[in-house]
Amino acid sequence: MDKQPKHPFGFGNLMNSMNQFFHEKPMKGMLQSIDEFFSSSQNPWGSFPVALEERTDCFVVTAEVPGIKKEQIELDIFPEYMTINITRIKEFTEDNQPNRTFSYQKSTSRSSRSIAFPGTIDEVGQQASLADGILTIILKKDTGNRLRME
Repeated sequence: MDKQPKHPFGFGNLMNSMNQFFHEKPMKGMLQSIDEFFSSSQNPWGSFPVALEERTDCFVVTAEVPGIKKEQIELDIFPEYMTINITRIKEFTEDNQPNRTFSYQKSTSRSSRSIAFPGTIDEVGQQASLADGILTIILKKDTGNRLRME
């Protein structure tokens, strides 16, 4: 008796076809463009790229925040995750003396990113610095306490 499936176009073949569709041009190029757009620092929603690196004794978080001053950054740190909040303020002033008009515009926008850690962090020994548009945060890992039996 022949054990061929009744339907030669089963679910497995459909999944393989879909996989090939998204991994071949032009779809592959379009999806890469979308990923690059949302990971760039120039997207219109104010998001910013963040990277997490785990080292033996700490976690290092880096964020690309060009044009941002340290006064515009708030860091909320918890044992298992952290949130980076950025407030952007844009002001525009125009004073036209011959026409006696004065224009002032101010807009504020906030963006934030939350980063989950694969382990817990220690409450002490945290460092943050901002240089050349790169925010670097170093968070020591929580090593726990070892209890000695008496």
